[in-house]
Amino acid sequence: MSVPNNRMRNSGLCVCPLTVTSIYPYTGPINGYTRNKQSIMQASPQIESQQMEQAFADSARDFLQTVTPLTRLRALRDSTPGYEREIWQKMAEAGWTGLLVPEDQGGLELGLGAAAAVAVEVGKHPLPEPYLPSAIHAAAALAALPASALRNELLAGLAAGTHIVGLAWQESHGGVEGAAMRTRAETQGDSSALSGTKQWVYPAAADGWLVFCDDGAYWVPSGTAGLRSETHARVDGSLAATLSLEQAMVPASNRLASAAAARQALEHAHSCARIIQAAELLGIAEQAFQTTLDYLKTRVQFGKPIGANQALQHRMVDARLQVELATAVLKEFLSQPPGDAGRFAAGSARVKARCAHAALHMTRLSIQLHGAIGYTDELDVGLYLKRALHLSSWLGGVLENRRLAWSGAGSSEEAAETHAEPIEAGKDEDWNRLPEPVFRATIRRFLKDNYPDSLRNPPKRLHWADLKDWYLALSRQGWIAPAWPREHGGMGLDPDKLIAFIEEMEAYGVARTPDQGIINIGPVLIKYGTEAQRQKYLPKIVSGENIWCQGYSEPNAGSDLASLRTEAILDGDHFVVNGQKIWTTLAQDATHIFMLVRTDKTVKKQAGISFLLADMKTPGITVRPIRNIGGEEEFCEVFFDQVKVPRENLVGELNQGWTIAKALLDFERIFVGSPNQARYALNHLRLLGESRDLFKDQAFTDRYAASMLDVEDLQSLYAGYADIVKRGEPLPPSVSLLKIWATETYSRIAMEVVEAAQENGGDATTLLVDDTQITPCARLYNSAITTIYGGTNEIQRNILAKQVLGLPT
Repeated sequence: MSVPNNRMRNSGLCVCPLTVTSIYPYTGPINGYTRNKQSIMQASPQIESQQMEQAFADSARDFLQTVTPLTRLRALRDSTPGYEREIWQKMAEAGWTGLLVPEDQGGLELGLGAAAAVAVEVGKHPLPEPYLPSAIHAAAALAALPASALRNELLAGLAAGTHIVGLAWQESHGGVEGAAMRTRAETQGDSSALSGTKQWVYPAAADGWLVFCDDGAYWVPSGTAGLRSETHARVDGSLAATLSLEQAMVPASNRLASAAAARQALEHAHSCARIIQAAELLGIAEQAFQTTLDYLKTRVQFGKPIGANQALQHRMVDARLQVELATAVLKEFLSQPPGDAGRFAAGSARVKARCAHAALHMTRLSIQLHGAIGYTDELDVGLYLKRALHLSSWLGGVLENRRLAWSGAGSSEEAAETHAEPIEAGKDEDWNRLPEPVFRATIRRFLKDNYPDSLRNPPKRLHWADLKDWYLALSRQGWIAPAWPREHGGMGLDPDKLIAFIEEMEAYGVARTPDQGIINIGPVLIKYGTEAQRQKYLPKIVSGENIWCQGYSEPNAGSDLASLRTEAILDGDHFVVNGQKIWTTLAQDATHIFMLVRTDKTVKKQAGISFLLADMKTPGITVRPIRNIGGEEEFCEVFFDQVKVPRENLVGELNQGWTIAKALLDFERIFVGSPNQARYALNHLRLLGESRDLFKDQAFTDRYAASMLDVEDLQSLYAGYADIVKRGEPLPPSVSLLKIWATETYSRIAMEVVEAAQENGGDATTLLVDDTQITPCARLYNSAITTIYGGTNEIQRNILAKQVLGLPT
């Protein structure tokens, strides 16, 4: 089942500002909009879908702020019908009610992207009119039904704003997908008599409802004899209806579909509605976040803004992370073809679960951080919490949608490999001109032919002795430095091909080589080094003759690199280095070290740092391995005692090393944020669950589903930052959000693996499950360090609070 608009269905939701000409400039409350699609396209025939969606968002924002402020919402809540026809007509003039209606019935047929763009703004500026239940839920169902005169009339009425149509389908708690309809339809001559009860019907006040029965779907106008409607208030002040049908007579021609067609249309409508619910929930989360952030910056207690409190800052960073995840998941869903009905349903459930979680988390946090005033009705944050509660409980809450996404995961998974044929991989191949599927297939074949199975997905960091042969194989192939220019021995990959290369390596479970020379010092020398430094060091990195380690962290400094104390004093043609580095990964395997040293104590901390290279065989350098909790010697202390380093080993300008260090750390964080480590752990959790029948336990299944979706949503977040890299743009400070979510998700799942292993979770030995080696504790140890290196997650939260959220100190 496809979304209503095949031509525009690949459009993604854009919630970032764009400079576009307003297509629907608001000029007043009567006729400031047009719903004529032809006039739109004539005004801007080359307009792109993303710009179209942004134009709808801009128009919706203007309309909602001007025509229907929150004072109006407050006035209409708990009233009957709870909305105004005049405003519904203006929405139709703006084109909102026809977004999913086919053009043949007078609609715009722009699809879910445009509808979601409007819904995000509705979330920020709640609207009493039934945009979601009628313009989306009912319109999607009708559009998916077989064409008929009545069906077309109803769709045209929706588009024109003359009809408000609802769906009456639910008969029991939980809204179980696929449940049999107990409402019966009996043929009596030229009429049909409907009997049954429908609950949680929206909108409660409509011109009529599409009623789903045992033998199909019927149009039942609101004044039909035998139809009785009772309403009850929802928590947000809107109304839900219970429809009682007691031999409600409608013409037989009001039957719009058979049972099978009706079921398909209903399931499709549910999926569409969940996506637009998700968009509205995202808007709620964004508005609650911004309102709370503004409050933290201005509310003063004890002589300073409360936003200076670190505990509140960290909670706001975590809230921002949830909003970013929801944004990424919704945007990714809308940017891809929906696939078959099963995939569409599972995907919509995943998006609804994530956005509902974000909205509920953020609105509850907003009340907490506003304090007592947040608990009063006069503050608007309560309106957003109530709206989030209403939307989250309709068409399934977080848990129910996670289960739906989990149950549909099999139909949602795409093949890991493309069907493209690999090519013979030569060193002189222009990889950037190769189609990406062929490029990926070529990498996979090379890995299958050359990478040892025994080294796939190792639970610990491997040493040079373990990986030397693999390193040299990549070197001979010309693949050891994929990002380096060809003139320096690299593959010269463009950013998109580089991401593909890394993803294929990670997906195959390739162990990380001693690669500080490749990913760190090599690019530094190419950008900041002298020609002599490049000629001296780069070829030996490619050949494996030189293995590098990184000297950043120091005792009592940790993530605070600006506080380093290792000192380098210039003495003629040499620097004399004294001090100590710690947590230096695989220093015992390295031939060289690049390090940050203090070269000026008289200026501010960051300004007096230089970037220096040293040979590990230089007299005065001592390496002492540190045994970690897993019994491995992954890290080392490195001591410098009157170590003479040639002045020519200074990279960049004196006292300008901080600039280089920051660039390296930002780039590192996107790869620490890769979802693959979490995927490895999730795969181990699945294997243990299957081998021990743990999926028979609903609690385990729910935890697994939540973890699975956390990893899938991490992939969506990662994809957004990967796109930045692909475009060759600098990564923003918000990349730290990716690092936090990736490492903490990995750590959570690693602990679940230990628990699922039961008694074996406390063993030091390796389990063999379905030909896969699982060492639960080793994986847990590995996950723990990921939240620390590259700057601890707590430090990342501090950085995000200041640089991204702008919270006070």
